[in-house]
Amino acid sequence: MAKKVVATLKTGAGKDFAKVYKAVKNAKGSYSFKSEIVPNEEVKNYFKK
Repeated sequence: MAKKVVATLKTGAGKDFAKVYKAVKNAKGSYSFKSEIVPNEEVKNYFKK
């Protein structure tokens, strides 16, 4: 499934988006990773949250 997403992002309108990963601390104190696909213009704003 991951290969399909990467292939889709490399063609056509997919170049306007980026897949970003953010480390999120949970209640136990360990970290998990959250991934989203956001427009290229919103990447910096995504990490400021």
